[in-house]
Amino acid sequence: MIVKASEFVFSPLPVVSRARRVLIKPNANSPVPYPASTSRETLSHVIESIKKVSDADIIILEGNPSGESIYPIYQALGYDFPRVLMLDVRDCIWVEVENPLPHPFAVTTFWVPNVVLSSDYLISIAPFKLVGGMPYFSIPNLLSLLPVSKYRAGSSGGWGALYELGIDQVMADLYFTLPFDLGIVDARQKFLGRSDDPAQGEVEEYGRIIIGEPYEVDSEAAKAAGIQSTYLELIKIGKAELEE
Repeated sequence: MIVKASEFVFSPLPVVSRARRVLIKPNANSPVPYPASTSRETLSHVIESIKKVSDADIIILEGNPSGESIYPIYQALGYDFPRVLMLDVRDCIWVEVENPLPHPFAVTTFWVPNVVLSSDYLISIAPFKLVGGMPYFSIPNLLSLLPVSKYRAGSSGGWGALYELGIDQVMADLYFTLPFDLGIVDARQKFLGRSDDPAQGEVEEYGRIIIGEPYEVDSEAAKAAGIQSTYLELIKIGKAELEE
């Protein structure tokens, strides 16, 4: 669903009121604020809306591509919400989770933080962001839930080993392995990042919020951005295979 940003009100589904733990995954890979990272304003709105209907523990979880602590980035972005637990992927206990697809595209199992598996409701909140033409919407946002120490290529940071497998294939596999309940793309502004420096780029006004099931949200965001994305085509194929 696409709504005007000025009319956006986050209304949690009834399942949230029954949840014991809600996990929110922002895009916070750098200290550069919205629209390069997930907006503090949007995060705050979602958190406060959840608190109105639920006593669930609310967790924010992110990982730093450098493999270093995420907390300085949280601080720089103003992520200082009361009664919210801020966690770093690198400090979590990791569990190997099997890809449910009969024929995975690239990865048969993923190492993921145990806290993701123990949460009752999962939300991915991403900016309307493209870097070098590649989208970083609600599903690509899940990549930094994976521990850098498991997936770096050689001594470099980041998730180079997964990029070597084909990042679109990896993201499609990740969608099925970590079934997030809700995706939000904060498209009040569109951010066009540079490949040589993803934190720097051009900003365009768009004035929308896209919210719903992550695949549907990313499909709408791709249409709005005027791009075609391989990972969305692969997810479509995977869905058809599971329905057979």
